[in-house]
Amino acid sequence: MENNKPLVYFLCTGNSCRSQIADGFLKALGSDKYEVKSAGLEAHGLNPRAVATMKEAGIDISNHTSNVIDPEILNRADYVITLCGHADEHCPVISNKNVVKWHWGFEDPAKATGTEEEITAKFSEVRDSIKERIELFVKEGK
Repeated sequence: MENNKPLVYFLCTGNSCRSQIADGFLKALGSDKYEVKSAGLEAHGLNPRAVATMKEAGIDISNHTSNVIDPEILNRADYVITLCGHADEHCPVISNKNVVKWHWGFEDPAKATGTEEEITAKFSEVRDSIKERIELFVKEGK
């Protein structure tokens, strides 16, 4: 499955929510420019609220899987982008010296509390913030 598109690897703690949302948006908005993968320090399973909030945005991530970081993918990635502080602090050593490593910190909507409406609103807020960041990346490459 080798191609000439730069590989973007989104990392989060559990690969259940923020990295899945980022993965979904970049595949939807930039799959012509980038190969996209996501993983976590652990695999917590796909968060059903992440699936629902992406469906509201017109993107189906229901077939995504929650994966643990693959050292081979990590070391061939052109961009490694962490989406939570824990993943940023605990990211494995990357041997690829040409990799661009960024940290885009987003609040964890899975930790939201309150009514169902408040939790749903937090997911939508984080989803929209990630979408804005992905749009900037696709447009400007940064």
